[in-house]
Amino acid sequence: MQKRTLQKLEEFDAVLERLRKECPWDKVQTWKSLRTNTIEEVFELSDALVTNDTDNVRKELGDVFLHVAFYAKIAEEQGLFDLADVLQSVTEKLIYRHPHIFGDAKVANAEEVSRNWEQLKLKEKGGNRGVLSGVPSALPALIKAYRVQDKARGVGFDWDEPSQVWDKLNEEIAEFKAEVASQNRDAMEAEFGDVLFSIVNLARQYDINPEEALERTNRKFIRRFNYLEEKTIRQGLSLKDMTLEEMDRIWDEAKRQE
Repeated sequence: MQKRTLQKLEEFDAVLERLRKECPWDKVQTWKSLRTNTIEEVFELSDALVTNDTDNVRKELGDVFLHVAFYAKIAEEQGLFDLADVLQSVTEKLIYRHPHIFGDAKVANAEEVSRNWEQLKLKEKGGNRGVLSGVPSALPALIKAYRVQDKARGVGFDWDEPSQVWDKLNEEIAEFKAEVASQNRDAMEAEFGDVLFSIVNLARQYDINPEEALERTNRKFIRRFNYLEEKTIRQGLSLKDMTLEEMDRIWDEAKRQE
């Protein structure tokens, strides 16, 4: 397996090297120009993972790896670093952050591993990293909320019991309702953000990834709405001409077929 992997890496590197020299598109790419394409490839991989599409997971992993190697190739051409340096860096990080495997540290469960990971990250770079400094500012808000809460949890800043989060959620909902009653748009938005943040906190307490949970519901809604739309068209009707009660009947039919 290792020999075959090394062989394929050499073949891949030779192809990428030639593309950088001969292809009009590939040879003008930069880190900046590739960035949006990389984001798109990661989302395509995410789609394949959510649907458990093995064939597409394999293909999309290849596309993501292409981008990793492409960035490293550009850096190599500029004398900055190469793919070997990237692999060495991540290998050293894995060894450092797993002292229970490569050292003498003892852990009882995955929770302790996660906590140690965050604490070790804080010790890197002379201990000058902030707890939340590793959370990318461009992350989608829902994922960012989950990550900042999880990182805060890693240093002990978290609720003791789920019941406390339920109380906080009810408090935030009440505050949002009060702003709705006053019709203060800016305050409404702020309080609704607090409601969402509390819901993310609640999800963590029950070991639920809110991004995955919401995406599951998104796909369920799309599936049922598509059924509603397709059946309506087959009946020679338009959704715009139907009552909500008529649409609900078909919606319930879609639910029963799942």
